[in-house]
Amino acid sequence: MKLGEALKVAVSKFVGRPLADKEAVEELVRGIQRALLMADVKVELVKEISDRIRERSEREKPPPGISRKDIVLKVVYEELVNLLGGRSTGWKRPQERPHIVMVVGIQGSGKTTTVAKIANYLRSNGLKVGAVGADTYRPAALAQLKQLLSPKGISVYGEEGGSDAVGIAVRGVNRLKEMGCEVIIIDTAGRHRDQESLMKEMEEMAKAVRPNSVALVIDGTIGQAAGPQAEAFHKTTPIGWIAVTKLDTSAKGGGALSAVAATGAPIRFIGTGERIEDIEPFEPESFVSRLLGIPDLKSIVERVKIAEISVSEEEAKRILKGTFTLEDMIKQLKEVKKAGPLEKLLSSLPFPGLPKIPEEGLAKFEEQAKRFEAIYNSMTPEERREPTIIDSSRARRIARGAGVREGDVKRLVKQYLEAKRFVKAAKRTRIPANVAEALRKAGEEF
Repeated sequence: MKLGEALKVAVSKFVGRPLADKEAVEELVRGIQRALLMADVKVELVKEISDRIRERSEREKPPPGISRKDIVLKVVYEELVNLLGGRSTGWKRPQERPHIVMVVGIQGSGKTTTVAKIANYLRSNGLKVGAVGADTYRPAALAQLKQLLSPKGISVYGEEGGSDAVGIAVRGVNRLKEMGCEVIIIDTAGRHRDQESLMKEMEEMAKAVRPNSVALVIDGTIGQAAGPQAEAFHKTTPIGWIAVTKLDTSAKGGGALSAVAATGAPIRFIGTGERIEDIEPFEPESFVSRLLGIPDLKSIVERVKIAEISVSEEEAKRILKGTFTLEDMIKQLKEVKKAGPLEKLLSSLPFPGLPKIPEEGLAKFEEQAKRFEAIYNSMTPEERREPTIIDSSRARRIARGAGVREGDVKRLVKQYLEAKRFVKAAKRTRIPANVAEALRKAGEEF
């Protein structure tokens, strides 16, 4: 059974339990342990993650409106994400052009195919890409690269029968630069960490070509052995990032991913099939959601974050009575910033029929938070109570005092009015559970 299948079984059993009590959590932990051990994840790592899931599931109390099951699922999700690297490190569009990537790996790891897949992926994202076939030990490597990339309109430089791998790499890079390629990917010979001559060649090529990054291709079927291989290559030529292949067929994929993540090298791509299109940027969050079989797991995590936003009883009463003030907005903005990206949080609110806050307002809300606070501090008590009285003259004065532009002051007023309409609409529909709980404590009805 593959990692994803085993994890789905464990999670589905937990979700089907009537209570998320200690017994249910323990059964879930045992299921996760079995899944990870079958996927060749190190025993020490399995024990660590098991202990953290138990401890956090017991310690973390659900905020109002959030079930204990959601809290446990959130904990499992976050711990598995941390196991696989903890952050998204997918490809970012290079600033320096041309951007040269030298690809290395063990023979048989799927390196040449991965070079072609990455080249095709970058081409499909609007970059002009070229490849250099500098594997002089496997005669079919250059032919394979051309066969895969020529139909896609991607230039391939190689020298049939050539034996000077370093020279081929240098000449290939120069030629593709002349052709205007924005990204140049060099395919090198497969080598083992114990092959001194080939490791030396890799080092010499890196010095001659001076790539922007060296990428290591790791076979996902080798499990825990991926870690030592990554470390050995890194000692010879510092590895910038890693691509893990054959995850579609590997029962040991979890072991390979966790072993590589433990080295600290970011995983940028994963191979998910045999076709040239079967590659994707590695995002631990999405990967774990798919493994657990809960597509909206990320939204559960965001919902918990929203519920953890602090709302005092007095604020809840004012909000639900419709007296949402500018001070309330500034305070809540600070709380929301602690919980995570504002756009993600607001987009996951379960409010049907709410007026849409302009996207540009959402996108800039976080970066303007400090400016908004400075503007608020520069206002008179009267202006804070009723921001609509702020005309151009007042805006200029406030802007000077806050060290911002006049347009920022007007933007804050506009944003406040939008937020006030948002709150009024929320009052007519479902309100956040944490607001409802605060109101219940305050003894009000809604």
